[in-house]
Amino acid sequence: MLLACNNQEDVADAYGNFEAIEVMISAEAQGRILAFEAVEGEVLNKGQVIVVIDTLQLQLKKAHLESVILSLNPKISTLDAQVEASLVQMNNLIREEKRINKLVEGGAATPKQKDDIEGQIALLKAQIVATESQKASVYAERRSLEIQIQQVEDQIGKSTVRNPGAGTMLTKYKEMGEIAAPGQPLYKVANLKKLILRAYVSGDQLSEITLGKTVTVRFDVPGGMDEVTGTVSWVSDRAEFTPKIIQTKEERVNLVYALKIVVPNDGRLKIGMPGEVMFK
Repeated sequence: MLLACNNQEDVADAYGNFEAIEVMISAEAQGRILAFEAVEGEVLNKGQVIVVIDTLQLQLKKAHLESVILSLNPKISTLDAQVEASLVQMNNLIREEKRINKLVEGGAATPKQKDDIEGQIALLKAQIVATESQKASVYAERRSLEIQIQQVEDQIGKSTVRNPGAGTMLTKYKEMGEIAAPGQPLYKVANLKKLILRAYVSGDQLSEITLGKTVTVRFDVPGGMDEVTGTVSWVSDRAEFTPKIIQTKEERVNLVYALKIVVPNDGRLKIGMPGEVMFK
């Protein structure tokens, strides 16, 4: 990865190494891995099931929550019946209240009878409010259980790990039979159809580089060098010391800028392979 600022036709403007955009796939559920048959180097499809984690405990928890919900249904039905009965009784009392009011106006009933019927109606209203409050509490409990079931179902879904995008498995961190835990890496995947050449240039070369610029990338092949067209996708806005992989101490103390060049890969390019960049 030696820097070069020579403008000779056969001398590269920058040197670098090819790397891939790697994605680390981690577990989101906890449990024993029941299936993980993919191997390093295997090409994986998008949406392909790669890892299956045991969900027995989650299934049992879901069944328990569902049974608790079922046990609430009779209680809700009883409260509904109580409210309905109270409403019928209150409607009867309201009709009786109207009759007594007429009797009181005609002097055929006493004010006490009117007060008594109003008291009974007020009591029934209070009972209906209390019963409705009990119903609301039971419904809230049922809703809470339903949310817990949804959470368990989400955990069950996350126990099946599907590959997020087509690519090649680079590294496998777990094996079938081992215990997975949330956040623990399972495998690393990368799409090798496009690689990135990370190169470094000096400050006086920055004027030649713009995002989206098309450049020529050369790489070693048996018997010489081949080239492919790449596109500058990123240029660092901060200078850094030349990476340690530069051979001489003098060159390592130079300040350089990193850039990334996206390069199509027909299979000949490999991660870590050196490459050269020609800006013109």
